[in-house]
Amino acid sequence: MAGKRRQFGRVRKLPSGRYQARYRGLDGVDRPAPETFRTKREADDWLADRQSELRQGDWRDPDAGKVAFGDYAAAWVRERPLAPRTAELYASLLRLHLAPTFGAMAVGDITPAAVRTWRRSRLDAGVGPSTVAKAYALLRTIMGTAVEDELIRRNPCQIKNGGAVVTPERPTATIPEVFAVADRIQPRYKALVLLAAFCGLRWGELVALHRSDIDLEHGMIRVRGAISELTSGKRVYKAPKSVAGKRLVAVPASVLPFLVTHMSVYAESGAAGRVFVGAKKATPRRNHFNRLWHKACADAGIKGLRFHDLRHTGNTLASRTNASTKELMTRLGHSTARAALIYQHANYDREREIADAVDDLIVKAFKRGSGRSGHAGGTDG
Repeated sequence: MAGKRRQFGRVRKLPSGRYQARYRGLDGVDRPAPETFRTKREADDWLADRQSELRQGDWRDPDAGKVAFGDYAAAWVRERPLAPRTAELYASLLRLHLAPTFGAMAVGDITPAAVRTWRRSRLDAGVGPSTVAKAYALLRTIMGTAVEDELIRRNPCQIKNGGAVVTPERPTATIPEVFAVADRIQPRYKALVLLAAFCGLRWGELVALHRSDIDLEHGMIRVRGAISELTSGKRVYKAPKSVAGKRLVAVPASVLPFLVTHMSVYAESGAAGRVFVGAKKATPRRNHFNRLWHKACADAGIKGLRFHDLRHTGNTLASRTNASTKELMTRLGHSTARAALIYQHANYDREREIADAVDDLIVKAFKRGSGRSGHAGGTDG
């Protein structure tokens, strides 16, 4: 049965007794409602909503959201200048956790209920909460872009704190524990352990250091970038995430003799020479070093301490000085890009004072009789 003409859209009664509504969009395409209606009033109300959207400039092409999530997500990743490790993480999260459920599904068909069901199924399947949180955060960000692209009206990721990664409190090594591990690690990595703990340097920053980055006269280290190791084994050099990542870090006086000896015995020669190299003259790999690290910790009787926890140790020690929050963020390279513009001009003398205060803590720890005879004054090579 043909419906009568109306000012906006058309409604007609179908042989089934239900009503169909249609209207012409801004693109000139005649568009039917996605479902039929029980009464003519319901069909009229639906058309009134579409007319209101057109008048307010809030109309969305209902076909826009029909793109498959897998295709849209792949394009989303390609279009962004991601760091290699981040790109690798996103690819893994998409392949293992998002694509199996949402890959073939249209972006516009992903509902809050579907997202909740997916998240619950991942957790029930034994996937770690941290991994699920990261996958959810990626899904939420991609769908947020779909909203900006006007493919969908509302982000279906509505789970409160769904993307929050809850990590357990990491241990903080004591000063004697740091030296105990450093004494038991291969001698060529002793200075690396001490700099990680008492200067707060990351693994990637340490293995990226060159001789030109070390100022032994003033006891300063210039951090200019880091080496990132991908799952494939490929290593890439990357600049810091923010301007604040490029920084000068002062070495505590008690640690400096170890660095001096290391530079003369193990570091490569020349300004471009690498500071830390393995026994086979290659840049150390994390998995190989971890074996040496775990053995050194076991020999020292220390359990559950990761190498990255040394940075937490350095942060804790520095926070016990009179350093301000800004100074601590500068020393550790922690800030947003905006904050970096404020913090990057940290005072050279104040940075030296923070390192001296950390050194006082080292000296006092050994004066209290911590298990070592005297404080650090050299190296065993």
